[in-house]
Amino acid sequence: MSEMAEISTAGAGPFSAFERMVAWRYLRSRRKEAVISVIASISFFGIMLGVATLIIVMAVMNGFRDELLTRILGINGHIILQPIDRPLDDYAEVAARIEGAEGVVYAIPLIEGQALASGRSGPGGGALVRGIRAEDLTKIKLVSDNVRFGSLVGFAAGEGVAIGMRMADNLGLVVGDPITLVTPNGDVTPFGTTPRIKSYPVTAIFEIGMSEYDASIVFMPFEEAQLYFNQEGVAQSIEVFVEDPDDVEAVQARVEEAAMRPLFSIDWRQRNQTFFSALQVERNVMFMILTLIVLVAALNIISGMIMLVKDKGHDIAILRTMGATSGSVMRIFLMTGAAIGVTGTIAGVILGVVVCLNVESIRQFLSWLSNTTLFNPELYFLSQLPAKMDSSETVMVVLMALVLSFAATLFPAWRAARLDPVDALRYE
Repeated sequence: MSEMAEISTAGAGPFSAFERMVAWRYLRSRRKEAVISVIASISFFGIMLGVATLIIVMAVMNGFRDELLTRILGINGHIILQPIDRPLDDYAEVAARIEGAEGVVYAIPLIEGQALASGRSGPGGGALVRGIRAEDLTKIKLVSDNVRFGSLVGFAAGEGVAIGMRMADNLGLVVGDPITLVTPNGDVTPFGTTPRIKSYPVTAIFEIGMSEYDASIVFMPFEEAQLYFNQEGVAQSIEVFVEDPDDVEAVQARVEEAAMRPLFSIDWRQRNQTFFSALQVERNVMFMILTLIVLVAALNIISGMIMLVKDKGHDIAILRTMGATSGSVMRIFLMTGAAIGVTGTIAGVILGVVVCLNVESIRQFLSWLSNTTLFNPELYFLSQLPAKMDSSETVMVVLMALVLSFAATLFPAWRAARLDPVDALRYE
């Protein structure tokens, strides 16, 4: 009678010591319950891998987007202004007025054109030549702070050009070597337009970290670019950098007003809409697909718990006859199933965080191990694999895994609580 009173009293409180003890005993592996133990282990590892994979993939996708955004917007203006009615011959005055507008960091007049670049190793490929004033190039920190060889002193003196590291490697160039640029927009003769071929010494070699830019962009002094592309006295465009790129629409109207002349304007969102929309769609689809891993693990919990309830029918009947309530039985199996989900989720978060913090080292190790190039910068634009964890996303993944785990235990626990002790003992 004392044991019955103890069980009855223990079962009265939520998750009492008695219920925790029984739940723990059901979780421990025993020889005759090997199948149930294997299913519980599979469920644990399934939830752990599902949570870790979701955290890692979301972090890499976020890092990929942020790195691309930083590099694309770090070298390109947030608002591009181009002339409409007449050439942009007053570019200096217009840029100065725009820089005075609220929310604008600086405005840079530019000359842009395509050319064929060649060096010591022969013809390389296409290059985007950007004519820019020396004082404006120093404002673009992504370039001026990442000069690997040489300096921008010679560029400021108009004595040469600055090129990317990958272009220098492809053309076999070092600081001081000449780079030859060929453009079809040369001198007009009675026999047609002849290509313009000119060589410039390389005064600086920079490395932005985005392979496409490091392999194709050539910065040329503004006055020299005007002569090279037959744009004497004018600028082709003005690129405006704002304080908050995400709030570019609010600044755009003030920029157009400060220009005090008709200009066609387009912001970075419009120029890169397709690219970043594709990244967002890919991110959402990956999240939905990887969520299925956690869902499958939750279904394993259901199957394992149903088998456990079926195997423990005799024990449940004895507990009920000794005074345990149906609520106490239900809580025992809820704790048993939830323990798998909670421990699997915690282990998954730890694994995901560790991988995210060392993702680049892991990539290099796997590349060395497989003797292949993983995350080729020529295909993925970036030279390193980025990872940026978002706290809100991590919390959402954890909550989703916990909810699925708890939901998976409800039906088996309900079946255990509904078990008739008389029938269980009769068929035992």
